[in-house]
Amino acid sequence: MISIMKQSNHNNSKINFLSKAGAVIAALAFWQIAAMRIHQKILLVSPWEVFLRLTTIWQVKGFVSSIGFTFGHIVLGFVLGLVSGMLFAFLASRFSLVDTLLWPWVVTIKSVPVASFVIICLIWLSAGNLSVFISFLIVFPVVYQNLLTGLRSTDPKMQEMAKIFRLPWYRKLLFISLPQLEPYLLSACSLSIGMSWKAGVAAEIIGTPDGSIGQMLYYAKIYLDTDDLLAWTVIIVLISICFEKLFVFCLKRLFALLYRI
Repeated sequence: MISIMKQSNHNNSKINFLSKAGAVIAALAFWQIAAMRIHQKILLVSPWEVFLRLTTIWQVKGFVSSIGFTFGHIVLGFVLGLVSGMLFAFLASRFSLVDTLLWPWVVTIKSVPVASFVIICLIWLSAGNLSVFISFLIVFPVVYQNLLTGLRSTDPKMQEMAKIFRLPWYRKLLFISLPQLEPYLLSACSLSIGMSWKAGVAAEIIGTPDGSIGQMLYYAKIYLDTDDLLAWTVIIVLISICFEKLFVFCLKRLFALLYRI
């Protein structure tokens, strides 16, 4: 029975992979047809031309340093948003006053366009630190609201049992809260990582800090280098996906280790 279930899961994973691969091929085919129909490289280059540019773009001066600059700033903003979102979610779950005081800020952050925040923040911050703050602003409300929902949906019977057996707070956190928060935290991280990269790079394009991916995209637009523009976009997507997969994988492994304790 177990072997049949494993075989079924393997087949489902294979079908899922083939379906996604087929979707990617269809998207590339549509892109190729659109590029051939438009037939103007300034407006749209073909996927093959973008691929060829990807094989040489690493030779551009400042390529590695630009990726390092943007990666470091956006990841720092993400981590700050994740930690602060978790902290304030725990506080808001225990003290309703904290939730009430944070409500207008969270609603404002979720509603105001990223471009408006970028322009406003340029008055207060240097262009080099802009992507850190913008990434933080994007991540914080997502993590905060997801974890707050998870904390409030904790089984009251489990909490009552913890009180009866007088479990210390760290055991309640380890054995009651964290297992129920896992899906909420994984969902928040998976969603906010991609959003932080989009917002962070957008902030760099407007602020154009020296030695950033945003500056490279801005120059590509100025000089009408569509192949460079799309090549950098592909690089951003790949880095964002790889970081998301790696971070979520490490988070799952951490939860698995906690369950063994």
